[in-house]
Amino acid sequence: MHNPTELQKIIEDAITQLAYPNKPANLYEPIKYIMSLGGKRIRPVMVLMAAELFTEEVSKALDVALAIETFHNFTLVHDDIMDNAPLRRGKQTVHEKWGVNNAILSGDVMMVESNKHLSKVHISVLKPVLDTFNQTAQGVCEGQQLDMEFETRSDVSIDEYIEMIRLKTAVLLGGAMKLGAIVGGADEKNSALLYQFGENLGVAFQLQDDILDVYGDPEKFGKQVGGDIIANKKTFLHLKANALIKAEETEILFGNHQSAEHKVAAVTELYDNYSIRNLAELEMEKYASAAFAALEKINIATEKKENLRTLASQILNRNS
Repeated sequence: MHNPTELQKIIEDAITQLAYPNKPANLYEPIKYIMSLGGKRIRPVMVLMAAELFTEEVSKALDVALAIETFHNFTLVHDDIMDNAPLRRGKQTVHEKWGVNNAILSGDVMMVESNKHLSKVHISVLKPVLDTFNQTAQGVCEGQQLDMEFETRSDVSIDEYIEMIRLKTAVLLGGAMKLGAIVGGADEKNSALLYQFGENLGVAFQLQDDILDVYGDPEKFGKQVGGDIIANKKTFLHLKANALIKAEETEILFGNHQSAEHKVAAVTELYDNYSIRNLAELEMEKYASAAFAALEKINIATEKKENLRTLASQILNRNS
């Protein structure tokens, strides 16, 4: 079996060999650009790892892995437009470089490219592959819609937030695992367990992201610490604090501050006073435990699951 680094190399090599038409240049150059920006390629690696649990022919799952990575990058192009983000992985976003209209259309073509990759799987698994991919893609779009709606709502519950991150982030990890299992030849029970593993891992991953946004080391985390606080994002920490604070402390969480730096410091102190970080970590651990429990139930040799266990531990133990 391949380790995650070896599978990442397989994915990178496959991406560099992808051929897109040369014309219209403003349609296809953005696709080449966003696909070449790198990243950890976690989702396509998970496709290949899931497939390798059931087959030695990892190449069976390569087209599905490319479909998942292309779809993921398509969502990034459109998310960056909606967020008006200037940078992606330290480089200009597609809409900044080519304009919003070109970015929208290039993103649309990336969805077409994803389906072209999926159409290459063996006919015996084509329907379950397409059904799983479409359900996954629709869930991601639903999650993004909920996230946007939360920006203008003051009554978002923690349960609603968990459902939003399940859709926006976690279903793609679950879908990646299930797709890999299907093309690898897994039965329905094992495929479902791998979906549960990926989805619960995805929720835990996003909860950890919420925690690191406040308490992470910016050099290691790669983002501005306190960005969610400055943007008034309704993260788990924000919603939990809002449910626990006294009425007179509401101004700290929602009020205007002298500066962004002052706001981050004040809200972080509020979180500390109510042990919000600890509560968020307990919630994260609940989903992580559910992920590992699903992995344990998969009916294959324990040693075959070791690489997945290691990858999950790495995902959930990022530097803080």
